[in-house]
Amino acid sequence: MYFLPENLDNYVVAHSEQEPDLLKQLTRETYQKVLQPIMLSGPYQGRVLSMISKLIRPKSILELGTFTGYSTLCLAEGLVSAGELHTIDINEELVDFQRKYFDTSNYGKQIIQHTGSALDIIPELDKTFDLVFIDADKPNYSNYFHLIIDKLNSGGIILSDNVLWHGKVVEPLDEKDKSTKAVLDYNTLLKEDKRIETVLLPIRDGLTISRKK
Repeated sequence: MYFLPENLDNYVVAHSEQEPDLLKQLTRETYQKVLQPIMLSGPYQGRVLSMISKLIRPKSILELGTFTGYSTLCLAEGLVSAGELHTIDINEELVDFQRKYFDTSNYGKQIIQHTGSALDIIPELDKTFDLVFIDADKPNYSNYFHLIIDKLNSGGIILSDNVLWHGKVVEPLDEKDKSTKAVLDYNTLLKEDKRIETVLLPIRDGLTISRKK
């Protein structure tokens, strides 16, 4: 979703860093072969993720929701040389697609794939993280937060995608709409939890930056 007028959005994109060729190739193949390619982070948001990661210089990253690996590769750009990125996705059919692009990149040996439910996998990860990116099923956003907050290092960052949810967060709520209700609850959680400080950015479909105190 784009909240800026098209001409202004085009200007923003034109005056921001351009995506690497490998990510352009990944995007093309995703649109050719994978259902719901709209789930890709896209070039502008991808550069935002890359920039944040480069500013943090994380030793360890956790990503919830790999899809075809676009955001994974963007986040990996900021890893220190000995760093690791753990990415979780429930769709086992995309594992080989992801790995092909991971291994073509400079970060293949640093990216560890996990397939299955993040609710089951996160507790099994005996690691702490400097950066977490949540871009998975919306009804579990709050559950993911509670699982990862104690695994987030002090000063660590949680990035949460789709927190404006196509603008539905400011529309009358349909009680049958579980995803919108979940996003509303999650946004409130991030605002009120005293362990973190949060800024919600109107980037694409909404991106929240939360820093652990």
